Amino acid sequence: MITTRDIAERLGISVSTVGRALSDDPRISEETKFRVRQAASEMGYVGNRAARMMRGASSNVVALVIPDIRNSFYSTIAHELSKNMEAEGFQLMLSETDDDRMVELRHLRELSANRVAGVIIVPTARPHGDSVKLLRGLPHLQLLRRHPSLGSQWFGVDDHEALRRGTAHLVAQGHTRIAYVGGPTELPTGAERLRGFRSALSEGGLPDDAGRTELAPPSSVDHGRQAVRRLLKGPDAPTALVLGSIQLTLGVLEELSEQGVKVPGELSVVGFGDEPGFSWWGPGLTTIGLPIQEMATGCALWLMRRLKAKGDNDGPYTSVSPGSLVVRGSTAPPDGKTPATSD
Repeated sequence: MITTRDIAERLGISVSTVGRALSDDPRISEETKFRVRQAASEMGYVGNRAARMMRGASSNVVALVIPDIRNSFYSTIAHELSKNMEAEGFQLMLSETDDDRMVELRHLRELSANRVAGVIIVPTARPHGDSVKLLRGLPHLQLLRRHPSLGSQWFGVDDHEALRRGTAHLVAQGHTRIAYVGGPTELPTGAERLRGFRSALSEGGLPDDAGRTELAPPSSVDHGRQAVRRLLKGPDAPTALVLGSIQLTLGVLEELSEQGVKVPGELSVVGFGDEPGFSWWGPGLTTIGLPIQEMATGCALWLMRRLKAKGDNDGPYTSVSPGSLVVRGSTAPPDGKTPATSD
């Protein structure tokens, strides 16, 4: 096994200089660091990271803590983050909480014990007090969801405006019975999306009871199916539907296809997220597009700068990315009405 002593002898420098160069010590010149790294690569040196961590150093691992990897939003985010981290010499580790705060706490304890370099977290609705304490000792930022107890570094989407625009599109087409299926209001994303839905109804001059709501776990395809079954029963079924999560959208589309509901003839639909299959589902799904790549790149670059600075950088930072309304064939005026000017 090649050791730092072997590298030092080859280059004619001290073992301590080799060690400092490999750990990116600022006291070592960039030229020396380059020579040491080049020699280490040529000689097949593998660093003993466990020994470094015993001396108090952090690993080069950044953890991504998410609710559900089956949600394509999170899997795409993970892919983009991994590419960005790798380019900067870091590795991405994935932890899945299933939106359970005790599972979240167990993951954070393990991550802290293993001295991860940093954490990117999509927090549960009510993080455990011990989770809050653990994150105070780790460089971290929140992604998509924001909980005030976890600091003020956050990358997310303007959920209110995204849902307001999607709903306003239906109002402008003349729909007066519009339903919303989204996540629970205990999640900040769920609360903001519901607020955006209601804002559009109010701005369109519709009464509060014009919009029916079905709130369900956002990661559940089955809850989406159940919600749309309930909504379509009875004489006052909605003529339009706007959705507040990718997984709920998938469930609703499955159920509408199974029931043979004509879209947009019998029901107009605005989805959430823009999955590859959404453009060819039925007439093409009108949906709220999410800036996933932009958000992941910005998130990764900000955290990399913070980690490389190696100083206190806990000041507030917020990056809000706008969603976009992608109009396709799944929305139309009800009963042949002429639409108003769209938003």
